Amino acid sequence: MSDSDFDVPAGIDVLRVFCGPDGRHGNALGVVRDGRTYPDEASRQELARRLGFSETVFVDDPERGHVDIYTPGLRLPFAGHPLVGTAWLLDLEILELPVGEIFARQDGEFTWITARPEWAPPRKLERYASVAEVEALTGPPPGEGWLYVWAWEDEAAGRVRARAFPRRDDGITEDEATGAAALLLSAELGRALNITQGRGSQLLTAPAPDGTVEIGGRVMLAVSG
Repeated sequence: MSDSDFDVPAGIDVLRVFCGPDGRHGNALGVVRDGRTYPDEASRQELARRLGFSETVFVDDPERGHVDIYTPGLRLPFAGHPLVGTAWLLDLEILELPVGEIFARQDGEFTWITARPEWAPPRKLERYASVAEVEALTGPPPGEGWLYVWAWEDEAAGRVRARAFPRRDDGITEDEATGAAALLLSAELGRALNITQGRGSQLLTAPAPDGTVEIGGRVMLAVSG
């Protein structure tokens, strides 16, 4: 789940978010249940770097859902898979972030959050002509900046094949499942999507008339802290 050989300290749960229908794959997420154990931005950034997951969440107030999100290289005001995972783990209906309140709900095996496209960090969304072209990539295409490549698997059914490449030199070559990018693509296309990303992760989206988009997926507990 991580390129790091750093052992996960006690008090940190490791989840897999946006797992496939068979329960496999998903994007690894570290959740520090008691954010007070890492009281400042420097200590949080260092832990996120050492863990090596695409994101690590620090829970500052579990009752109010106040959380703080880090990649191995920077702090994020919003991210999709950390919020879906944390909502599932703590059974939260509201999460508080710098961008505002994020509403969450459970629906059978899926956990959903509602977010606005403008909250997501910028991503370049690049459509490929075929699923085969997306799957043929052996690494990030040349260029700079966060890239999300996608192709229609079945346009009528809203089925998409996608892969994501942060291209930010923080040790994450490819992101296995990216809620923020799925949010942006769903908003751009104006329709619900069923996305297969990475090795086999599944993300569902559903845009609403008010401009928000729901993002949903399965969450599994990999390591209990």
